[in-house]
Amino acid sequence: MGEISRRRLLTVAGAGAAAGAVGFAGGRETARAASEDVPAQSSVPVDHSVVPFHGRHQAGIVTPAQERLHFAAFDVTSTSRAELVELLRAWTAASVRMTHGLQVQSDTPPSYDAPPTDTGEAIGLSASHLTLTFGFGPSLFRDADGVDRFGIDDRRPRALRRLPHFPADALQEESSGGDLCVQACADDPQVAVHAIRNLSRIAFGTAALRWSQLGFGRTSSTSAAQVTPRNLFGFKDGTANLKGEDTDEVREHVWVSRGDDPRAPWLTDGSYLVARRIRMAIERWDRASLEEQEHKVGRDRAAGAPLSGGQEFTPPDLEIKGPDGPLIPLDSHVRLAHPKENDGIRMLRRGYNFTDGNDELGHLEAGLFFVAFVRDPDTHYIPMQRKLSADDGLMEYLTHTGSGLFAVPPGARPGGFVGDTLFT
Repeated sequence: MGEISRRRLLTVAGAGAAAGAVGFAGGRETARAASEDVPAQSSVPVDHSVVPFHGRHQAGIVTPAQERLHFAAFDVTSTSRAELVELLRAWTAASVRMTHGLQVQSDTPPSYDAPPTDTGEAIGLSASHLTLTFGFGPSLFRDADGVDRFGIDDRRPRALRRLPHFPADALQEESSGGDLCVQACADDPQVAVHAIRNLSRIAFGTAALRWSQLGFGRTSSTSAAQVTPRNLFGFKDGTANLKGEDTDEVREHVWVSRGDDPRAPWLTDGSYLVARRIRMAIERWDRASLEEQEHKVGRDRAAGAPLSGGQEFTPPDLEIKGPDGPLIPLDSHVRLAHPKENDGIRMLRRGYNFTDGNDELGHLEAGLFFVAFVRDPDTHYIPMQRKLSADDGLMEYLTHTGSGLFAVPPGARPGGFVGDTLFT
């Protein structure tokens, strides 16, 4: 095989032998080759599980929430701006192919003396509505030592910084933060894992996986066509969540608008991603009475109706009282998270359940991996979370162990790459 092909294979596979100029050139070539190898729509059978990668906004935000998640945060190990840009180009090209249900590169067999260009576990599977959503953490702009490694700190959004410590936080550094994040959502867990696995291989030598989280069973609906799912406490979750069809509300509460931040015009049509790993005290919750459970949540467990009466989607009446006080308790989650109690703000949630085995005491290591997209975390997330952390009765059963805030750039256009508005 020719030298250019060898370099291409080594770079995509993350082979340790590819370094310096060889690996850098191979990354450029790989990005071009992968992008050009996507077949024309008319030349392949229509796969109705394909979610287009390109667009004004990144997919995986208002996209109807899929059933599975693999979330990953990366630290950039290179100090070269050019290599970071090449990584984003290569990630974009690979994402275009994988969201079409294709391998990272074409099916041309590689030489036996080089690793395969794709890990192979998704061969024969459909696209499964795979979406890949990318974000930039505050440490990408200025690291822990205060160094602006890539010459972009003057373009850091004013709201992009490490989230504050909230009451009752028990954060683990090894599952928090990160320079880059990727949210892979799909209806098939193998498709989502395949995507993160291959993006990690492509990143070899430029970025390293910092932490990741698998999720199952979405805990929010992002489309009016979806029924409200349940979390591991057994309650319907996300009844009042924003829906993709609520275009005016989404524009007001999710998308960054031109003029929002003079420092970061490149973030226009993007958003902010809040990630929080929340462990649930499953065993203690299971021993609580139904009355206590419903009072902590503020909803009926069976139907999801607010305790003030009605059906699931009946607006909660926060004023109505019974003989013992408000029907929706003052420390209930529904009351404290309601827009009326938070200056009218709303967010678009895309959380997932998780179970990671058990701890040394035999308790389930399980809970909610909370993901939300907001227009401005300073107004749409931090004030509400402060209130919930301090006053929400559910906090007796919840521990926040992981945290991250990321700026999500707008969608990539054909011929461009994710984040090109920041770097060009």
